[in-house]
Order: sequence, then structure tokens, then C-alpha cells
Amino acid sequence: MIVRPLFLAATLVLTSLGAGVVYVTTLWHQTLNLGEASRLLTIESGESLHQILRRAEAQGWLSGAGWIGRLARWQGLDSKIQAGEFRIRDDMSVENFIRHLATGQVVQYQITIPEGITLGAAIALLQQHPKLIPTPADELSAVLSSLLSPSASPEGWFLPETWSFSAGDTDADILRRAHAAMDQLLSDLWGSRASTLPLASPYEALILASIVERETAAPSERSQIAGVFLRRLKQGMRLQTDPTVIYGLGERYDGNLRRTHLRDSGNSYNTYVIKGLPPTPIALPGEAALRAVFNPDDSNALYFVAKGDGTHAFSESLEEHEENVRRYQLARRADYRSTPERSTQER
Repeated sequence: MIVRPLFLAATLVLTSLGAGVVYVTTLWHQTLNLGEASRLLTIESGESLHQILRRAEAQGWLSGAGWIGRLARWQGLDSKIQAGEFRIRDDMSVENFIRHLATGQVVQYQITIPEGITLGAAIALLQQHPKLIPTPADELSAVLSSLLSPSASPEGWFLPETWSFSAGDTDADILRRAHAAMDQLLSDLWGSRASTLPLASPYEALILASIVERETAAPSERSQIAGVFLRRLKQGMRLQTDPTVIYGLGERYDGNLRRTHLRDSGNSYNTYVIKGLPPTPIALPGEAALRAVFNPDDSNALYFVAKGDGTHAFSESLEEHEENVRRYQLARRADYRSTPERSTQER
């Protein structure tokens, strides 16, 4: 009879299949052997799951890469693998490892663009980060031009904020997001502005906010500073603010603002000479400075002077202002500061 040999053969086949299933299941559920608590795995663009698993096997993290890859393909996980950096843990099973890669949850980094710095300084800051890819100068210039009209200055148009990104992103990627955020914020604020605001356009609000940002780092004073400048604009008074002059001097500024600088009519940012606002923003204003411009204080102050502790003395009359100048400027203390002392975390 041939029944018995067939039965034996079928039994052997089923046993082999069962053993194979057990073997593959064991490989699928094995725990990674990273040799430390966690590691950073970088997947290059175009790298396949097969290549990733072979690399992991060569490093001793797992065994049976071929079978694992087949099972992952059968589940459709291989097509979901994305490029980027992934944090993997030593206690992960191979299954969780592959599913983690398939989620696309890449490692996120953060970079803070401080309020009040210039666009040039912001770009330099971005390009110094080891995980951001710097864009060549000519290409970056083209990116900035695409965001604004070619004749417009890009200064001021990027919201200083803490931005998250993943390895492989570029400085241009951050700048695009910062510009979109600034454009939206400015548009929202302009749409709900008071009718009495003496500004002709959102751009003028951006310019003034940049001056407010540079004049004080004390949050409580922003609306007061903005109020002073807005009242001076209403009354046709010159703004007479040092930060605009310094911005116009550029690299010529050596840290000492002289009387000749304040009299220089060739400096288009010299608000001691020109009337109204300077031609462009002088820095990247933060959200608080922008909101201060649209919500200034309601006092009658037209003047302010630095007190030396990082804050300012405000006054309504020229006589009171001159008295404050004599009090705070002509006899400066040894620890005189024009801006508030920052905490260690802010430095």
C-alpha cells in the first residue's frame, strides 16, 4: 500500500513547514543586540529595507536578515521605509524595529532663531547647525527672491522662533517656514488693527516692530516703546532711535555711536535726520514686538531713555526727558546696561 509512505511524506513536509514557521517567527521576534541602550540609525535616500537589514546583520544587531526581509515584504512594510535618522533601542524586537522605521518618525532637532537678530545673522546661525544642510549663497538668494518680490528687502520677513527639523533639511526649509509664519501673523494682526493706527501698510508695521525689538528686551516695555514711536509718527516727530542708525552703518559701526553718525544725512536709516520710518526693517521682530505695535500703551509719553538697568524712563515732555538724560546717561554706573541681563539659558 502507498498510503503509509504518502502519510509519512506529508508529515515530514508539515513538520518542516512548522519548523520553518517557528524559525522565521523566532527571527521576527528576536531582540536587537545593539551593544548599548540606544543607537541612531541613518537611512539614506533610496536605501532599501533589504540593505538596511543586511547592514544591521553585519553590525551584529540581528540575525536572519534575508528571512526577516521576506516577511516584512509579505506584510507590505518594505515600501513604507523612509530616509532619515531613527532612534532605535536595544530592547526593541525586530518586528518593532521595522515597524518603527515604517512609521517615518525620524529624530527631530530644534534650532532657535533669537528675536532681534538680523536675517544675515539668522542665516549664519542656521548654517552652523551640523544637522542642517547649508544652501549655496546664489541658490539661497534665489529662494529669498521667490518668497518676496525681487526688489524687496528680505530683512524682517522671517519669524524668530524655535523650529523643529530632521536631519537632511536645509536652512532654506527653515526660512520658508519662518517666512510663512511671519506672513500669516502679520496678515492676521493687520486685519484686526485699530483704525487710528498711523501706519499705511503691514510692511510699515513690520518695520516699526523691528525697531521696538531692538530698543528693548524687557517684555513689559514693548507696548510703551511702540506707543512712543506711534505717537511721534502721528505728530510728525522724528523717531530718533539709535538702532536704526547702527543698522545703516553696517560694518562701519565699531560699537561707538558718534555725533557725526547722528548727523549723517547719507545714512538712509538715520532717524535723527529722516522723517518717518527707515526704508526696511532692521532686524527680525518676534511676535510680542509685533503685537505691541498693534496694541500700544495709551499714555502720552513721547520720549524714553535707558536707565542703565536694562529698562527705560519714559516722559511726556522734553524738559522731563532732558532731566532723565542727566540722571541716567550723564553719570552712568559701572554696571550700566542698555538691555536686561539675560538668564544663563537665554545667553
